[in-house]
Amino acid sequence: MIPMALLRLPRQKTEGRPRRPRKLLKLLENDLINRVSYEEYRDKVRDVYGGPQGAMLATASLLSLHIPLGKRLLRERRFDLRGARNILDIGSGAGQIAKHLLKYADPAATITCCDLSPEMLRRARARLRSGVPAHVAADLCRLPFADGSFDCITCGYVLEHLPEARPGLAELARVMKPGGRMLLLTTEDNFSGAWTSRVWYCRTYNREELRRTCAQFGLAWKKELWFTPMHKLLRAGGICVEIERQ
Repeated sequence: MIPMALLRLPRQKTEGRPRRPRKLLKLLENDLINRVSYEEYRDKVRDVYGGPQGAMLATASLLSLHIPLGKRLLRERRFDLRGARNILDIGSGAGQIAKHLLKYADPAATITCCDLSPEMLRRARARLRSGVPAHVAADLCRLPFADGSFDCITCGYVLEHLPEARPGLAELARVMKPGGRMLLLTTEDNFSGAWTSRVWYCRTYNREELRRTCAQFGLAWKKELWFTPMHKLLRAGGICVEIERQ
């Protein structure tokens, strides 16, 4: 369980970054996450994903190419699922990543889909049409799993729904086995990330700040991943990284 005081820690200060562009991006970003309590914000996120926007999530992910490009990461083994026995898909949404897990994970692997929204989990069940995954409704900051339960975690675009990364990262580190690996995808503090923030009521993260925060919890960035060479050239597509639990 994460102490509520940790949920309200101020964001870490930015070092060595130009201030003016960041201020302009802040004008574009949705700032609800900073204006209400964590409990109020969590309820808002649950309502957003339980409503019409959530119903369109899988379609939006397909149109933005996140589904086929995410599939390529796993199909080409750039994030290699082979050998993973207990996989947690946190922020499972409509099952966008879970669908790939069912295809590319070892047949004997257990898969747990976890999301804040029970309605999104219902949509995931209908979309996946598989009895393999377990579906658990839970808050990322209060995961109902024992320490070291998973040797592999996929965390796709959910960390940005926390006002501060540390509570979520602490829980992810807690439920991972030492040597376990995580595929982390989250919204970056650039122009496209600011638009994502506006639509989905989330925040953004600075790449280097997030790397340092992960290290505080023994989550070492093993390698940065990019959907395509063009994404890498343009620094687009958000933060996508393979992390190892130390």
